[in-house]
Amino acid sequence: MCSSAFLYPAPCGTLYANYKIHILTTAMPGQRILWFFFRSIVIGAIVASLILLLVPELRQGSGIDLKRLFESEPVSNRQSYYDAISRSAPSVVNIYSVSIESNSLFSNTSRERTNLGSGVIMTEDGYILTCHHVINNASSIYVAMQDSRLFEAQIVGYDLFTDLAVLKINADNLHAIPQLSKTSTRVGDVVMAIGNPYNLGQTITQGIVSRTGRNGLANYVDFIQTDAVLNQGNSGGALVDSEGYLMGITNANFKTFDAQRRVRDVNGVNFAVPYELASRVMSDIITHGKVTRGQLGFSGNEYQGQDGIIIANIVSGSPADLAGLQVNDVLLAIDNRPISGASTALDMIAETPPGTQILLQIQRQEAFLTIQVTVGELTLETPTR
Repeated sequence: MCSSAFLYPAPCGTLYANYKIHILTTAMPGQRILWFFFRSIVIGAIVASLILLLVPELRQGSGIDLKRLFESEPVSNRQSYYDAISRSAPSVVNIYSVSIESNSLFSNTSRERTNLGSGVIMTEDGYILTCHHVINNASSIYVAMQDSRLFEAQIVGYDLFTDLAVLKINADNLHAIPQLSKTSTRVGDVVMAIGNPYNLGQTITQGIVSRTGRNGLANYVDFIQTDAVLNQGNSGGALVDSEGYLMGITNANFKTFDAQRRVRDVNGVNFAVPYELASRVMSDIITHGKVTRGQLGFSGNEYQGQDGIIIANIVSGSPADLAGLQVNDVLLAIDNRPISGASTALDMIAETPPGTQILLQIQRQEAFLTIQVTVGELTLETPTR
């Protein structure tokens, strides 16, 4: 009797062992199938729970948006002037002008003073435009590039009427600022001022062109007015458009007096010398060492209702005075070129070389006259109004 496998001899034990092996081999396929289905159900429940957790729309019954599975990372459509700044900013340099000042309290002592400003690389061979007041009375001038190089600069020349100065450095691999022969600056154009205010490092401010023209500031400079912020150290830097082209050399911010007669800045009123004028000044300085302008020695006002200007003042002994021009004469044309306004007449005369004889077509009361006059040279001693 084989009731116990542990008590029977080997033959009976062998029979029992063979029986167990047979039972296991016949039961394994069914158990594997059941285990497979059980494991699949558990894994599916886990995956479904994770999907419901990560895709809230499924919990609300809105279905799944398959596009989301294949979308790439969204790209921002923000407006940026990064490309414009990348083209122009490497051309704007920091300028440090060192001057020696004597101490008024101790006559035998002196001190060194460093003036801060900015400059613009105009040519690849090292000509730089800046403001004259930045380098005025400097004993030495240093130019710091945006790539950390430092060079000593030499003064080529300057023009007091535009407050511009030309410097020269000897360096390789210079990045000249992008330039157009004609900028066609318009009120409302977006502009950016690039400079080194308060020696904080190169800084960009943005605004628009608020006004073009002389603005009553000077007779010989067509300033660009902008609300792009300028601070100490910006002088001589670049005013560029939204594509990085040079529009002007930043020059000054407007100041006024308060009730206590203290000078204070006026926010949002800043100025730059237009590129076309700055380029002509630089060319004259490089070629001739200075800028020569013609003058006749009179001032005038717009003639209301028609072209031309009314002569308001004549400087005694000036070319206009010697030629017989009189107050209240109406200047209609210069060398048969009609005069549309005071600024037009001033530009035509200023661009005429001194010593040149020109013809003035004028109206004196009811008579029309032609007067020949010899253009004189404009100097700081020449009255401009």
